[in-house]
Formats: sequence, structure tokens, C-alpha cells
Amino acid sequence: MDGMMTVISYSVGTVLGFALIGWLVVAIIHDVTQKKHTVLRNYPVIGRLRFFFENLGEYFRQYFFAGDRDEMPFNRATRTWIYKEAKNEGGIIGFGSTNDLRQPGTILFVNHPYPVLEEDRLPTPSLVIGEGYCRHPFEARSIVNVSGMSFGAISAPAVRALSRGAAEAGCWMDTGEGGLSPYHLEGNCDIIMQIGTAKYGIRNLDGSFSPDKSRELAKSVKAFEIKLSQGAKPGKGGVLPGSKVTEEIARIRGIPAGQDSISPNRHRDIADSDQLLDQIALIRDITGRPVGVKTAIGGWEFINELCDAVLRRGREYAPDFLAIDGAEGGSGAAPQTLMDHMALPIAEALPRVVDSLLQSDLKGRIRVIAAGRLVTSARAAWALCVGADFVNTARGFMFALGCIQALRCHTNTCPTGVTTHNKRLQRGLVVEEKYLRVANYCRNMNKEIDMLAHSCGCRHARELKREHVRIVQSANQSIALNMLYPYPAVGSREMVKPAAASVAA
Repeated sequence: MDGMMTVISYSVGTVLGFALIGWLVVAIIHDVTQKKHTVLRNYPVIGRLRFFFENLGEYFRQYFFAGDRDEMPFNRATRTWIYKEAKNEGGIIGFGSTNDLRQPGTILFVNHPYPVLEEDRLPTPSLVIGEGYCRHPFEARSIVNVSGMSFGAISAPAVRALSRGAAEAGCWMDTGEGGLSPYHLEGNCDIIMQIGTAKYGIRNLDGSFSPDKSRELAKSVKAFEIKLSQGAKPGKGGVLPGSKVTEEIARIRGIPAGQDSISPNRHRDIADSDQLLDQIALIRDITGRPVGVKTAIGGWEFINELCDAVLRRGREYAPDFLAIDGAEGGSGAAPQTLMDHMALPIAEALPRVVDSLLQSDLKGRIRVIAAGRLVTSARAAWALCVGADFVNTARGFMFALGCIQALRCHTNTCPTGVTTHNKRLQRGLVVEEKYLRVANYCRNMNKEIDMLAHSCGCRHARELKREHVRIVQSANQSIALNMLYPYPAVGSREMVKPAAASVAA
């Protein structure tokens, strides 16, 4: 019996050996004769290891090779801080900071020699959006809020967890341009309905704006946001393939099931600032809700023209808020060229937008929301110092949900279930656990913004001004933000003229 087993073992081994040799011969011939890959022509078979490690590199690089402050778009130190805040473990470290304080652009807050005593601190006040200009103004309680992420770009469990977490923390949730889904409503949080170029969820079948649907939606949302562009891909439309337009997606977005759906690269009924103000006034009149605008900023002409149009026509035509998205903003999928090179980062765009509003005496009329990689309390507090009223973040809340920055958002293979519609992968995202992390992250962000404000000598975060922060210009040299961007005279109208703005831009 033992002899028989020995013969069989040798036979199997021989067959496998010949099979391996045969595969190697075929692979060598294929690699040497193929014309697409130079490495394989010169190094047959062994050259295939290059592609193997290239594919695995993006998964293992962050664990074995990258330092805490090395990676983009978010380094390990930032991600770890968010994970800790989301778990309520506190962003406490020991020994010293690994943040290089000599790097240009580093934010340094100006500590007050006599910070506010605990008993003198005040709760950060809510701000009302649209007060005096619409029938149902919106009282926004949280500085930090959930930026636009469409159902479709993120999974149903992710939307549900965000909705419930936002309600728990008292912040608002932006629907993104994919329409209002039942998942957004599950937590009963404050919702801002975004109106994209395809007008999903608020359109007639021909793609035009539907007043009837807007009236119905107004019963469930606190405000509407007209999206002109986003920082990750300004000027880019898109096509939703018919294969992805399920019955559920079709019902939510108001489009035919199984058919391709086109998102234009801009609103067909908005071609200039006057038409934008017309649309704002129309939606506000129909719904009674505040109406704002989301846009990336590429130069100063747009904001100057918008302010001029408001002053010419009257403050009642003004948007109730402006959501300014920096070029570093994220997206589920966008061309790399647009992500890398289109529009201005929030550090340059936000001060100029705020200054234009101040010069036009519109800052009190139009609330300013800042977005663009503002995922930490320090970055959010910087935005308040510049003049923002609120901060939106999407990827910060994605990290709170468990995102590991696998950079697979566009492939439907997200390993954490956040941006995939694969049911097996979605199983990893447990709503009952993750909504608490969403709430913790939001609450701790607001808490630490207040902590920074108190150290600066402010009673609450809304007292932060430009003089409370400095920006590193070069190694060991920083400048106060109010020197870098001096406050303009309110209502001066001595703002940059459009022609000069074009040259400056």
C-alpha cells in the first residue's frame, strides 16, 4: 500500500512539474512576443512581479512605508485623530507633536496670555439662515455639518448612519445631487436638499425644474442648495449608465429606470448671475425655505458679479448662503486633471469671497459655508477666523464611518462598505454602531473648535477673528491672517473691478 502511495505521489509530482514547465514556456513565449509591455519583453515572467506589487502597493504602502505625516490626501496622523474622536477616545498624544511647524501653510493659533476662565465661557450660539427673507428660516445649531454625498455615490447603510448620527449630534446633512432618499430621512435630522445640474429628485421627466416636487420636498427639508460646481471637478457633467439606474434609483431621482441619465456640466436655465438670482427667488417663493448656492471659485469675477447683481436688484434676491468648495474637495469619481488643477484651494478662495461680501455689506445677509479638506478642528477653526459661519466636510464623516482611504470609491469595491453597492461589502458597515461614531466626531469637532477659541481668549468659537491665527510663510516665519488678508471697509464698494480681477486671477 505504501508503495502504491509513493508511485501516485511521484506521478502527481511529475505531472505538476511538467505542467509548471509548460506554463513557463508558454508564458516566456507570450511575454517575449507581445508588444504592449516593454518590461515583459525584456524580462519575461519575472517582469510580471512588477504589476503584482504595483497593484498591491496602494494597499500596503500606508502600513509599511509611509510616515505619519506623509500621505495624501489625508495622512495617517489626521486619520488616526478622526478615528479616535469618532470612538470618543480623545485626541490625546504624548511626548510632542509630529507636525512640522516650519512648513509653509501651517496654521498657528495666537494664544491669549489670559485665556477665558471656564465660568466665563459661553455656548456657541446658533445662526439663523434666511431670517427675514423666507417664510421658514433655518436655525443651524452646529458649526460642523455633513457635506453633500449622494445616495449612489455612497451606500444605503452609510446614508442611514449619517442621517442618524447627524440627528444625534444636531448638525445638518446635505443630500448631494442624487436626490432625497428614504435613507436620508431615517434619522429625522436637518436636511439641505442639493439641486444639481440634472435636478435629480426635483425634476420633471424632461429634466426641467418641478415646482410641485419642490413644494413636496419642502415639507421634509430645511433648505435648498443650487449646486453650480464642486471643488473636485468644476465644469464636469456626467452620465449615469442605464445599467445602474435601478428601480430605486429611478424613483428617487425622477428618471426612467434602465436608461442612461445625463448630468449637464451646468444648469441649462442658469447662464449668468441674474438668472441664478431668478432661480433662487423662484425656489424660495415656492418652498418658503432658504435657498443657497454651492460653488468652487476659480477667480474673483463670479463673486464680484454676484454681489453687484444683488446690490442692483435688492437684498431679497440674494442667496441665503454660499457654500464655497475648495479645489482640494473630494468626489467619488472625477478626472485627475480636474482634481489636480482646476479651481482655487479653500485657503485662497475663502478669504476673497468673505472680503467681497464685506465690501458689498452682504456678509450679514449671506451665510458662508466653507468646505475642502476641513476635517480637523484646527482647519475648521481657521475657516471661522477667515469669516466662515459653518464648515462642511464629507470625507471627515466618511472616516468616522470607517473609511480607510483605500482610494477605491470609483470601483464599487470599497472594503469598508461606505462607497459600494456590493451587499457583501456593505455588511461590514453596521449602522447601529457607526451612527454613534458620526455623532461623536461632530460633537468633538465642535468641542475642540471651542477649545481653540477659549485658548485664543474668545468666549465661544463665533468670536474667532483673523487676528487669532497666523500662517507659516517659510521656515520659522509666520504672518498674522489679518495682515495677509486685511479686513476691507464694510460697504466700501472699492472692490476689485471685474477687468482687474481677471488679470489678478
